[in-house]
Amino acid sequence: MRGRETLALLFRSPTAIVAGAVLVALVVTAVLGDSLAPHDPTATDVSNRLQSPSTAHWFGTDELGRDVLSRVIEGAAVSLKVGAVAVGISLVAGVLIGLVAGYYGTWVDDVLMRLSDVLFAFPAMLMAIAVLAILGPGSTNAMIAIGIVYTPIFARITRASVLSVREEVYVRAARSAGAGDLRIVGRHVLPNVTAPIIVQTSISLAFAILSEAALSFVGLGTQPPDPSWGRMLSEGRGFIEQAWWMAVFPGLAIFVTVLAFNVLGDALRDVLDPRQRSAMAGTGVTP
Repeated sequence: MRGRETLALLFRSPTAIVAGAVLVALVVTAVLGDSLAPHDPTATDVSNRLQSPSTAHWFGTDELGRDVLSRVIEGAAVSLKVGAVAVGISLVAGVLIGLVAGYYGTWVDDVLMRLSDVLFAFPAMLMAIAVLAILGPGSTNAMIAIGIVYTPIFARITRASVLSVREEVYVRAARSAGAGDLRIVGRHVLPNVTAPIIVQTSISLAFAILSEAALSFVGLGTQPPDPSWGRMLSEGRGFIEQAWWMAVFPGLAIFVTVLAFNVLGDALRDVLDPRQRSAMAGTGVTP
Protein backbone atom coordinates (compact mmCIF):
# COMPACT_ATOMS: atom_id res chain seq x y z
CA MET A 1 0.00 0.00 0.00
CA ARG A 2 2.84 2.38 0.81
CA GLY A 3 4.37 1.73 -2.60
CA ARG A 4 1.08 2.52 -4.33
CA GLU A 5 0.70 5.71 -2.34
CA THR A 6 4.22 6.77 -3.29
CA LEU A 7 3.52 6.17 -6.97
CA ALA A 8 0.24 8.06 -6.71
CA LEU A 9 2.02 11.06 -5.18
CA LEU A 10 4.73 10.89 -7.84
CA PHE A 11 2.11 10.95 -10.59
CA ARG A 12 0.77 14.21 -9.15
CA SER A 13 4.03 15.90 -10.10
CA PRO A 14 4.27 16.88 -13.78
CA THR A 15 8.06 17.26 -13.54
CA ALA A 16 8.40 13.75 -12.07
CA ILE A 17 6.24 12.33 -14.86
CA VAL A 18 8.35 14.04 -17.54
CA ALA A 19 11.60 12.95 -15.90
CA GLY A 20 10.34 9.38 -15.56
CA ALA A 21 9.24 9.33 -19.21
CA VAL A 22 12.66 10.57 -20.31
CA LEU A 23 14.42 7.88 -18.29
CA VAL A 24 12.11 5.14 -19.58
CA ALA A 25 12.83 6.29 -23.13
CA LEU A 26 16.54 6.26 -22.34
CA VAL A 27 16.39 2.70 -21.00
CA VAL A 28 14.42 1.53 -24.05
CA THR A 29 16.95 3.25 -26.30
CA ALA A 30 19.83 1.57 -24.48
CA VAL A 31 18.22 -1.88 -24.66
CA LEU A 32 17.15 -1.59 -28.31
CA GLY A 33 20.18 0.41 -29.43
CA ASP A 34 21.23 -1.96 -32.20
CA SER A 35 17.72 -1.97 -33.65
CA LEU A 36 17.18 1.78 -33.35
CA ALA A 37 20.54 2.93 -34.68
CA PRO A 38 20.15 3.77 -38.40
CA HIS A 39 23.83 3.03 -39.14
CA ASP A 40 26.71 1.04 -37.70
CA PRO A 41 28.10 3.39 -35.00
CA THR A 42 31.69 2.23 -35.59
CA ALA A 43 31.63 2.08 -39.42
CA THR A 44 33.81 4.76 -41.01
CA ASP A 45 33.18 6.49 -44.33
CA VAL A 46 35.74 9.21 -44.91
CA SER A 47 33.97 10.36 -48.08
CA ASN A 48 31.03 11.49 -45.89
CA ARG A 49 33.09 13.07 -43.08
CA LEU A 50 31.78 16.16 -41.29
CA GLN A 51 28.41 16.10 -43.04
CA SER A 52 25.91 18.47 -41.42
CA PRO A 53 22.56 17.14 -40.10
CA SER A 54 20.33 15.93 -42.93
CA THR A 55 17.68 13.32 -43.71
CA ALA A 56 20.45 10.79 -44.37
CA HIS A 57 22.26 11.57 -41.08
CA TRP A 58 19.92 13.33 -38.65
CA PHE A 59 22.75 14.33 -36.29
CA GLY A 60 25.39 14.64 -39.02
CA THR A 61 28.66 12.70 -39.26
CA ASP A 62 31.98 13.01 -37.43
CA GLU A 63 35.55 13.38 -38.68
CA LEU A 64 35.64 9.72 -39.76
CA GLY A 65 32.23 9.75 -41.43
CA ARG A 66 30.51 7.86 -38.59
CA ASP A 67 26.83 8.61 -37.98
CA VAL A 68 26.55 10.77 -34.86
CA LEU A 69 22.94 9.73 -34.10
CA SER A 70 23.90 6.05 -34.10
CA ARG A 71 26.82 6.77 -31.80
CA VAL A 72 24.63 8.79 -29.42
CA ILE A 73 22.14 5.91 -29.28
CA GLU A 74 24.87 3.34 -28.61
CA GLY A 75 26.44 5.69 -26.08
CA ALA A 76 23.23 5.57 -24.04
CA ALA A 77 23.82 1.88 -23.35
CA VAL A 78 27.40 2.56 -22.26
CA SER A 79 26.42 5.41 -19.94
CA LEU A 80 23.54 3.52 -18.32
CA LYS A 81 25.60 0.36 -17.87
CA VAL A 82 28.53 2.19 -16.28
CA GLY A 83 26.22 4.31 -14.11
CA ALA A 84 24.07 1.40 -12.94
CA VAL A 85 26.99 -0.94 -12.14
CA ALA A 86 29.01 1.81 -10.43
CA VAL A 87 26.07 2.89 -8.27
CA GLY A 88 25.30 -0.77 -7.57
CA ILE A 89 28.83 -1.25 -6.23
CA SER A 90 28.67 1.86 -4.05
CA LEU A 91 25.11 1.06 -2.92
CA VAL A 92 25.91 -2.46 -1.70
CA ALA A 93 29.25 -1.55 -0.12
CA GLY A 94 28.05 1.74 1.37
CA VAL A 95 24.82 0.35 2.83
CA LEU A 96 26.65 -2.59 4.43
CA ILE A 97 29.25 -0.29 5.96
CA GLY A 98 26.59 2.14 7.17
CA LEU A 99 24.44 -0.63 8.68
CA VAL A 100 27.34 -2.16 10.60
CA ALA A 101 28.69 1.20 11.77
CA GLY A 102 25.32 2.60 12.79
CA TYR A 103 23.95 -0.53 14.45
CA TYR A 104 27.00 -1.59 16.47
CA GLY A 105 28.53 1.84 17.15
CA THR A 106 31.56 1.98 19.51
CA TRP A 107 34.98 1.34 17.95
CA VAL A 108 33.44 -0.37 14.91
CA ASP A 109 31.67 2.86 14.01
CA ASP A 110 34.84 4.90 14.59
CA VAL A 111 37.02 2.71 12.37
CA LEU A 112 34.56 2.42 9.49
CA MET A 113 33.64 6.11 9.49
CA ARG A 114 37.27 7.25 9.67
CA LEU A 115 38.04 5.08 6.64
CA SER A 116 35.05 6.61 4.87
CA ASP A 117 36.26 10.08 5.83
CA VAL A 118 39.64 9.37 4.22
CA LEU A 119 37.95 8.50 0.91
CA PHE A 120 35.49 11.39 1.25
CA ALA A 121 38.32 13.89 1.82
CA PHE A 122 39.48 13.64 -1.79
CA PRO A 123 37.58 15.29 -4.67
CA ALA A 124 35.50 12.65 -6.46
CA MET A 125 37.10 13.03 -9.89
CA LEU A 126 40.65 13.09 -8.52
CA MET A 127 39.96 9.90 -6.58
CA ALA A 128 38.46 8.23 -9.66
CA ILE A 129 41.45 9.26 -11.79
CA ALA A 130 43.83 7.93 -9.11
CA VAL A 131 42.05 4.58 -9.07
CA LEU A 132 42.13 4.39 -12.87
CA ALA A 133 45.82 5.26 -12.84
CA ILE A 134 46.32 2.05 -10.84
CA LEU A 135 43.80 -0.20 -12.63
CA GLY A 136 44.23 1.23 -16.14
CA PRO A 137 41.71 2.90 -18.48
CA GLY A 138 38.50 1.21 -19.65
CA SER A 139 34.79 1.13 -18.91
CA THR A 140 35.04 -1.81 -16.47
CA ASN A 141 37.69 -0.09 -14.39
CA ALA A 142 35.69 3.15 -14.61
CA MET A 143 32.74 1.36 -12.98
CA ILE A 144 34.98 0.20 -10.13
CA ALA A 145 36.55 3.64 -9.70
CA ILE A 146 33.21 5.46 -9.63
CA GLY A 147 31.78 2.82 -7.29
CA ILE A 148 34.64 3.36 -4.83
CA VAL A 149 34.24 7.13 -4.99
CA TYR A 150 30.52 7.10 -4.11
CA THR A 151 30.65 4.38 -1.43
CA PRO A 152 31.30 6.84 1.47
CA ILE A 153 28.19 8.83 0.54
CA PHE A 154 25.92 5.80 0.91
CA ALA A 155 27.77 4.76 4.09
CA ARG A 156 27.20 8.16 5.73
CA ILE A 157 23.52 8.36 4.75
CA THR A 158 22.81 4.80 5.91
CA ARG A 159 24.66 5.24 9.19
CA ALA A 160 22.81 8.47 10.01
CA SER A 161 19.45 6.78 9.36
CA VAL A 162 20.36 3.68 11.38
CA LEU A 163 21.41 5.79 14.36
CA SER A 164 17.91 7.28 14.51
CA VAL A 165 16.21 3.89 14.15
CA ARG A 166 18.23 1.47 16.27
CA GLU A 167 16.76 2.73 19.58
CA GLU A 168 13.15 2.74 18.42
CA VAL A 169 10.65 0.75 20.48
CA TYR A 170 10.12 -1.96 17.85
CA VAL A 171 13.87 -2.58 17.59
CA ARG A 172 14.28 -2.84 21.36
CA ALA A 173 11.25 -5.12 21.53
CA ALA A 174 12.73 -7.44 18.90
CA ARG A 175 16.03 -7.47 20.79
CA SER A 176 14.25 -8.27 24.05
CA ALA A 177 12.39 -11.10 22.35
CA GLY A 178 15.72 -12.73 21.55
CA ALA A 179 15.97 -11.89 17.87
CA GLY A 180 19.49 -11.98 16.45
CA ASP A 181 21.27 -8.97 15.05
CA LEU A 182 20.93 -10.17 11.46
CA ARG A 183 17.18 -10.62 11.84
CA ILE A 184 16.74 -7.24 13.54
CA VAL A 185 18.74 -5.43 10.88
CA GLY A 186 17.03 -7.24 8.00
CA ARG A 187 13.43 -7.00 9.24
CA HIS A 188 13.30 -3.87 11.37
CA VAL A 189 16.23 -1.55 10.63
CA LEU A 190 16.88 -1.77 6.90
CA PRO A 191 13.22 -1.40 5.77
CA ASN A 192 12.96 1.81 7.80
CA VAL A 193 16.07 3.46 6.36
CA THR A 194 15.42 2.80 2.66
CA ALA A 195 13.82 6.18 1.83
CA PRO A 196 17.02 8.29 1.90
CA ILE A 197 18.91 5.46 0.20
CA ILE A 198 16.43 5.42 -2.69
CA VAL A 199 16.72 9.18 -3.12
CA GLN A 200 20.52 9.06 -3.01
CA THR A 201 20.53 6.23 -5.57
CA SER A 202 18.66 8.36 -8.09
CA ILE A 203 20.96 11.33 -7.54
CA SER A 204 24.09 9.17 -7.61
CA LEU A 205 23.04 7.68 -10.96
CA ALA A 206 23.10 11.19 -12.40
CA PHE A 207 26.55 11.92 -11.04
CA ALA A 208 27.88 8.48 -12.02
CA ILE A 209 26.84 9.08 -15.64
CA LEU A 210 28.41 12.54 -15.48
CA SER A 211 31.60 11.06 -13.98
CA GLU A 212 31.81 8.42 -16.72
CA ALA A 213 31.47 11.14 -19.34
CA ALA A 214 34.22 13.17 -17.67
CA LEU A 215 36.55 10.17 -17.44
CA SER A 216 35.90 9.26 -21.08
CA PHE A 217 36.48 12.90 -22.03
CA VAL A 218 40.04 12.74 -20.68
CA GLY A 219 40.63 9.30 -22.19
CA LEU A 220 40.34 7.15 -19.05
CA GLY A 221 36.83 5.78 -19.51
CA THR A 222 35.32 3.97 -22.48
CA GLN A 223 37.97 3.36 -25.12
CA PRO A 224 37.63 3.68 -28.93
CA PRO A 225 36.03 2.48 -31.09
CA ASP A 226 33.15 2.00 -28.62
CA PRO A 227 30.97 5.13 -28.57
CA SER A 228 30.71 7.14 -25.37
CA TRP A 229 29.08 10.53 -24.85
CA GLY A 230 32.13 11.86 -23.03
CA ARG A 231 34.50 10.56 -25.70
CA MET A 232 32.32 12.08 -28.42
CA LEU A 233 32.49 15.44 -26.64
CA SER A 234 36.27 15.18 -26.53
CA GLU A 235 36.48 14.33 -30.22
CA GLY A 236 34.03 17.08 -31.20
CA ARG A 237 35.92 19.74 -29.24
CA GLY A 238 38.48 20.13 -32.01
CA PHE A 239 35.80 20.57 -34.68
CA ILE A 240 33.42 22.85 -32.79
CA GLU A 241 33.65 25.68 -35.36
CA GLN A 242 33.21 23.57 -38.49
CA ALA A 243 31.09 20.69 -37.14
CA TRP A 244 29.19 21.90 -34.06
CA TRP A 245 26.90 18.87 -34.12
CA MET A 246 29.72 16.53 -33.08
CA ALA A 247 29.77 18.05 -29.59
CA VAL A 248 26.28 19.51 -29.22
CA PHE A 249 24.23 16.29 -29.54
CA PRO A 250 26.22 14.11 -27.10
CA GLY A 251 26.36 17.12 -24.77
CA LEU A 252 22.58 17.43 -24.90
CA ALA A 253 22.24 13.70 -24.19
CA ILE A 254 24.35 14.06 -21.04
CA PHE A 255 22.47 17.20 -19.96
CA VAL A 256 18.99 15.72 -20.41
CA THR A 257 19.88 12.42 -18.71
CA VAL A 258 21.53 14.02 -15.68
CA LEU A 259 18.70 16.55 -15.35
CA ALA A 260 16.06 13.79 -15.50
CA PHE A 261 17.75 11.77 -12.73
CA ASN A 262 18.11 14.87 -10.56
CA VAL A 263 14.48 15.92 -11.05
CA LEU A 264 13.28 12.40 -10.24
CA GLY A 265 15.52 12.35 -7.16
CA ASP A 266 14.03 15.63 -5.94
CA ALA A 267 10.50 14.30 -6.47
CA LEU A 268 11.33 11.08 -4.60
CA ARG A 269 12.79 13.10 -1.74
CA ASP A 270 9.54 15.04 -1.44
CA VAL A 271 7.20 12.04 -1.51
CA LEU A 272 9.35 9.91 0.82
CA ASP A 273 9.75 12.62 3.45
CA PRO A 274 7.11 11.88 6.14
CA ARG A 275 6.14 15.51 6.74
CA GLN A 276 6.01 16.40 3.05
CA ARG A 277 4.18 13.16 2.33
CA SER A 278 1.46 13.90 4.87
CA ALA A 279 0.98 17.43 3.59
CA MET A 280 0.83 16.30 -0.04
CA ALA A 281 -1.53 13.42 0.70
CA GLY A 282 -3.81 15.71 2.69
CA THR A 283 -3.88 18.74 0.40
CA GLY A 284 -3.19 17.25 -2.98
CA VAL A 285 -0.41 19.77 -3.61
CA THR A 286 2.13 18.60 -6.16
CA PRO A 287 5.80 18.48 -5.15
